[in-house]
Amino acid sequence: MNSDVSDPMEAEFGTVAGWTAQVALDLGPEYYVPAACRGSGQPAALDWLLGALRPGPDATMLDAGAGLGGPAAYAAGKTGVRPVLAEPEPAACRAAAALFGLPVIQADATGLPFADGAAELAWCLGVLCTAPGPDAQLAMLRELRRVVRGPVGLLVYLAETGHLDDPPEGNHFPTTAGLHELLGQAGLDVEAVAGARDMPDPPAPWTERTAAVERELQRRFGSTPQLRAATGQSDRIGRLLGAGQLTFQVLKLRGK
Repeated sequence: MNSDVSDPMEAEFGTVAGWTAQVALDLGPEYYVPAACRGSGQPAALDWLLGALRPGPDATMLDAGAGLGGPAAYAAGKTGVRPVLAEPEPAACRAAAALFGLPVIQADATGLPFADGAAELAWCLGVLCTAPGPDAQLAMLRELRRVVRGPVGLLVYLAETGHLDDPPEGNHFPTTAGLHELLGQAGLDVEAVAGARDMPDPPAPWTERTAAVERELQRRFGSTPQLRAATGQSDRIGRLLGAGQLTFQVLKLRGK
């Protein structure tokens, strides 16, 4: 990818995250959650996970790799949970605080600054593949097992073939077998699972609002190498999903 950016992942989860929050704040409150869920936070997947996790009102819910906080805000609005966000990119932390006023801690999911069993439940959405290989992925899963005393929700992108054509930079996609091996090593059992085919498209108002955010990002920042790099990353994932080389699953997990 000729992006003129040395680290496309930093551009995607750092600079462009801040710009996305800026755009959402200017467009209005009804755009906040759709804008901050760009990527892995689609309503059908979030609803499936909330139905599986069954969080009670006021339960402490950790969002590991929370991004701009859209999924956590969605969960709070639907169920009354009290989210705590852990996100490694400072720009995304600032964006989540500005958009939703949720508690957010700058931290990597492979080393969470929480006591054992601190959260009643957690989820981690589209983050596992951003870890630099199986060792870091296992560390991430073990941290979730350590800090959560109840169920854990996972959305994970999985490689369907041994070779991926033009994959996004900095991503390492496990196979289904590889994921289940990691889960076993981390002490996590799978209690429920659903695949991409089980997820309906987002409702029209959601799609319209995310499209409006995308248009405004392009209008303001389309000439920048950072937005080109971030768009290139998401486009690559879209092409791989469309070609059947990638898929995704949502899983309900629980510690053994």
